[in-house]
Amino acid sequence: MAKPSGVRLSGEARKQVDVFRQNLFQEAEEFLYSFLPQKIIHLNQLLQEDSLNVADLTSLRAPLDIPIPDPPPKDDEMETDKQEKKEVPKCGFLPGNEKVLVLLALVKPEVWTLKEKCILVITWIQHLIPKIEDGNDFGVAIQEKVLERASKETHVMDYRALVHERDEAAYGELRAMVLDLRAFYAELYHIISSNLEKIINPKGEEKPSMY
Repeated sequence: MAKPSGVRLSGEARKQVDVFRQNLFQEAEEFLYSFLPQKIIHLNQLLQEDSLNVADLTSLRAPLDIPIPDPPPKDDEMETDKQEKKEVPKCGFLPGNEKVLVLLALVKPEVWTLKEKCILVITWIQHLIPKIEDGNDFGVAIQEKVLERASKETHVMDYRALVHERDEAAYGELRAMVLDLRAFYAELYHIISSNLEKIINPKGEEKPSMY
């Protein structure tokens, strides 16, 4: 009985996949050794800025230029005004709170960067997972731990809901978000750097390599 033939890539397709894989590992190496430490320092400095250390939260409240309607007429005036319709005062366009919007514009790119870097880590580790075989699976367990941590972060910290919050609550959420970002990067750096050999070489091969 003939053995079923496996899926075979053409020479050009295989070459393109190999280039993608090489670029992926280079990007992962840059992420671990350069981006992660720098990002932790950057977020730590960001948390020291005055804009994220407002003591008096009432100072964040934007002025509301909303006209106050006239009080309702007395009983003896209601008859004469019955035929008249009084228009409700118009408040016009109310811009968003500038202070909160500035912070939102500052934090929003950090959230998207985190999501993209988590996808990078997930893809990188997926390419390092060996074929299923008997042996020491401790390194594989470490890989799964990093994957689980990174996967969770791609679905959290939704900043869109901040639009519907009060200014003070939105400010608190934004600062907490930066704290979460810093904590996550620090945790991810610790997990990967402490277990780098097991992640790259989960089966204990003789010559572990980043590539």
